[in-house]
Amino acid sequence: MTPLRKTSLTAGILYLLTFVSIPTFILYGPIHELDFILGADSDTNVIIGNILELVVALAGIGTAVVLYPVLKKQNEAMSLALVSARILEAATIFAGVLFLLTVVTLHRSSVGTEALTISRTLVTMYDRMFLIGQSLMPAVDDMLLGLLLYHSRLVPRGLSIIGIIGGPVLLAGTFSVMFGLLDQREPLAGLSALFVAVFEFSLGIYLITKGFKSGTLNKS
Repeated sequence: MTPLRKTSLTAGILYLLTFVSIPTFILYGPIHELDFILGADSDTNVIIGNILELVVALAGIGTAVVLYPVLKKQNEAMSLALVSARILEAATIFAGVLFLLTVVTLHRSSVGTEALTISRTLVTMYDRMFLIGQSLMPAVDDMLLGLLLYHSRLVPRGLSIIGIIGGPVLLAGTFSVMFGLLDQREPLAGLSALFVAVFEFSLGIYLITKGFKSGTLNKS
């Protein structure tokens, strides 16, 4: 196995790992209830969701770091920007997890109704942070990566174009939610992430099964 093939295989596995947090949409259901901290329900689902998000954050950084030695041959500045964006994305995910873990602590401490406002504020902060860390930043990531892959031809250009298109579409959906044009849990808001999801999942599968197209680096 060549070094380039090892890189593509590792990056592909890491990209697929970034999808492990999908179940959090269900796992975090209880914590969004107004009286969560007053109830006796288990918070195990929330803890599991937090762990999955931490895996996604670390895997996201890993994708950019692993790809950097290859992509920098095409454009070092953009490749470094991709690594930086992934780190920022991970930082926001960690912050969001911190908010929810604080709510879990309040729940386990059996605090009274006076902590309801704090709990709801923390959950709302998580939802807002989610927009930044898992909507806005992935859009930026995929536009950068799509452009780098398009010009290097390390993967089929059709696949790269999905990322280039998906980034602006997700940005539009994210800003629509930020400015109140869409609710964060509306189907249309979720659909805005479809191209990005298809791009990253397809890229992961392609890198694992096919690997990079060798001999195409630096071709435009």
